[in-house]
Amino acid sequence: MNRKRRILALDGGGIKGVLAAAFLETVEEAAGKRIAEHFDIVAGTSTGGIIALGLGLGMSTREIVQFYVNDGPRIFDQVSPLDRPGAMGRMLASLKGAGRQARQIGLPKYDSAGLRQALERAFRSARLGDSRIRLVIPAYHADKEDVYVFKTRHHERLQLDWRESAVDVALATAAAPTYFAAHQMPSGAPLIDGGIWANNPSGLAAVEARGVLGWTNDDLYILSLGCTEEAIDIPTDAGYSGLLRKSTALFMQGQSRASTGTAMLLSGHSEADPRYFRYQPQVAAGKFSLDRVDMINRLRGLGQACAREALPMLEKRFLYEKVEPFNPVSVTLAA
Repeated sequence: MNRKRRILALDGGGIKGVLAAAFLETVEEAAGKRIAEHFDIVAGTSTGGIIALGLGLGMSTREIVQFYVNDGPRIFDQVSPLDRPGAMGRMLASLKGAGRQARQIGLPKYDSAGLRQALERAFRSARLGDSRIRLVIPAYHADKEDVYVFKTRHHERLQLDWRESAVDVALATAAAPTYFAAHQMPSGAPLIDGGIWANNPSGLAAVEARGVLGWTNDDLYILSLGCTEEAIDIPTDAGYSGLLRKSTALFMQGQSRASTGTAMLLSGHSEADPRYFRYQPQVAAGKFSLDRVDMINRLRGLGQACAREALPMLEKRFLYEKVEPFNPVSVTLAA
């Protein structure tokens, strides 16, 4: 019989990553099993990359959820109505939000110092090479104008990334354009959010499994978690001004569909034999956003509801037994 390989892919989405974290927390607590012990590869982009790193470094899903709850408002430097109840709190949050929007026209909306401090508290001095599971975390090299993917030592040719600090990797994959400045790595490389090309990393993970790891004779099962999606009314006869307002959403949707198609094709997914399982609730336009911290609890509830629906399938397809322990490939560095 073919060996079964399991992949977890986590989308980007800023504070909306708490939805995916809450999904995993609900599953972990209901099943009484550690998520990280049931996947051969975890791929994560931007906020999904932060979750992936947390799983790889041994954090529980409850700890990851608390990272969003406790540090989200500080990362996005907002006056949260959760902290300042009443009309005055809402007014202060509105005024500060308006100032941030104005700043975003010419500069990044936020200073990444808050994100760095939160990540340093969570990951301390850990390196990518300390991960207990195979990780694939996309970013983009601004100077080279090319994709840049951080990977654990799961193949003999991967000899450098394992030395990078988990904090640097997280800051790079989460450096969303217009929200944060590019993250400068210790090497000097300016890296930006992997979401500009792989916000849904499920296709990338499937390519890693088939093309890099050579799991060509193995059965792939992929769990893909998104961070909400809004319906788009795409005008078919609009000019530049008509499409500009929807260009980002349209770009992200098309990119995600392509990634989904790649993952389905490489996993051999079919209606008769499903291999690809994606959970991304569709929501009303404007209900959630990348930095809207006052909706954290609503997002948690949405993640829990999605997990409740998915749990029977997860028990059957992904949680039936632990994967084999990940043993990094030994690397010999020149003196």
